[in-house]
Amino acid sequence: MIPPRLVLATGNAGKVRELTALVAEWGAVEVVSLADFPGVACPEETGTTYGENAVAKARAVSAATGLPALADDSGLAVEALGGAPGLHSARYAATDGERIAKLLAALAGVPVAGRAARFCCAVALAWPDGRVHVASGEVPGTIALAARGAGRGFGYDPIFIADELGDRTFAEASAAEKHALSHRARAMRALGALLDSCNVARPARGVLGR
Repeated sequence: MIPPRLVLATGNAGKVRELTALVAEWGAVEVVSLADFPGVACPEETGTTYGENAVAKARAVSAATGLPALADDSGLAVEALGGAPGLHSARYAATDGERIAKLLAALAGVPVAGRAARFCCAVALAWPDGRVHVASGEVPGTIALAARGAGRGFGYDPIFIADELGDRTFAEASAAEKHALSHRARAMRALGALLDSCNVARPARGVLGR
């Protein structure tokens, strides 16, 4: 069941834009901003997986607002760095620019052939009755030698080259191109399919209880 109204459990403006556009693919759903609920905030990300973090945020915001809440957790896993920054992608440094600079410095001297990476995302929709639907998605690619497309996208977009984009970073791609193949888009489409297949009264595979 697709909810007629939900709140986005994030204060990240880039995620708000992308999630709102992706929710629109589900049909007529009213999307409410977390900013409409003063005093309500997402908990700290202390889980050991993207899914655990997404579920914790969605459940907390749903309980506080009384609405179904949609949350995501995502990160960039770089093979040459043992999967880092991974779950700590958002906390790798203080700002997007500093995170990108730190990652490029960590890969200094690593040739393109050794810069394989993947963007990973888990999304969770929590209902006020305690049920949670969870789905995930990822997109493979490589880390560019330098940031490209600055001023577009957000996060690590200027240095991530998705395999399906040839030699362009997410920041150089159009919004429609990123919308078609990103890790977040894949996770959201999987979640939409799960919601369509579930009877609201009978949790199915991929649904967590209380």
